[in-house]
Amino acid sequence: MGFKCGIVGLPNVGKSTLFNALTNSSKAQAENFPFCTIDPNIGIVPVPDKRLENLVSISNSKKKINTTISFVDIAGLVKGASKGEGLGNKFLSHIREVDAIIHMIRCFDSDDIQNVNPNIDPVRDLEIIETEMKLADLDSIQKRLDKKNKKNTSENELNILENALKCINNNESFELLINNFGKKEINQAGLLSTKPSLYVCNVDEKSILKGNKYTDEFINKYGENNTIIISADIENQINGLNYEEKTNYMKMIDLKETGLNILIKKGYKLLELQTFFTSGPEESRAWTITKNSLAPAAAGVIHSDFEKGFIRAETVSYDDFVECNGWLNSKNNGKLRLEGKDYIVKDGDILNFRFNT
Repeated sequence: MGFKCGIVGLPNVGKSTLFNALTNSSKAQAENFPFCTIDPNIGIVPVPDKRLENLVSISNSKKKINTTISFVDIAGLVKGASKGEGLGNKFLSHIREVDAIIHMIRCFDSDDIQNVNPNIDPVRDLEIIETEMKLADLDSIQKRLDKKNKKNTSENELNILENALKCINNNESFELLINNFGKKEINQAGLLSTKPSLYVCNVDEKSILKGNKYTDEFINKYGENNTIIISADIENQINGLNYEEKTNYMKMIDLKETGLNILIKKGYKLLELQTFFTSGPEESRAWTITKNSLAPAAAGVIHSDFEKGFIRAETVSYDDFVECNGWLNSKNNGKLRLEGKDYIVKDGDILNFRFNT
């Protein structure tokens, strides 16, 4: 399954630099002028998981396959994008395709890197982006609520659109809308403003540990729950190093964890995702599912036929699997369970599905 995060923000806030760092590539151009990114770049990144390493060792697997996260580097937006300013609606449409939005916020001073606004103000910059997304949603909603288009829209979707329109017109939070309707239904409505968001404050090297006046201002308004402080330049440098060099460099600057790991953890929490595993001599593999998924749905992530013909899931918790050193001892010690269609998969479960073809 994995998930897809779109990196958005004003021009020259460090989006492409962060993308290059996260994907360990130079696929995205990172130049000092607005609208350098025109077509969205997509990078697929394996999600690091120490549990998977252990499973490979225990099962003596020939292959290790991580689950993945996709990052999409979306061109810089400007005030008026919803009306075609800058690169306009073309790039607002790219945001519709992602599961979550990473708002890249400039929180550093620099005479060398252009800023589209006269001063550094992270709160204002985010408000510009959010306003453009709301205006784009407003235009989309009004068109879909037009009488001639209503007949092609379900009653439930009409309720979502009407409530969203009320939120935008009254400048109200979308929280009530999100609480009143299912996430899947809201996602299907294709609105930008209701997408889950993470905020990345891009800072210089000296601010990476404790932040600065800009991050303080931003966190004071938006809180720290979904806010991450990252130096895109530092992340880029780290990803250019081998394992030993990376370890030594992070120790030298007292950085406990990479921005990628923090983003993944926050992203999984935000989207309520978790991981289950399959493990055997051929391969050990991680799979991403939403929390509270039933066993047949987890099986369907592997193959639709597994879900259709689901019989049962042979299940061992991660801790038991490690303690028993694999499937055989897990079974002999009574740690292997046979779970049916109503079983809610837990994070870290190792599963083997039985199904009818």
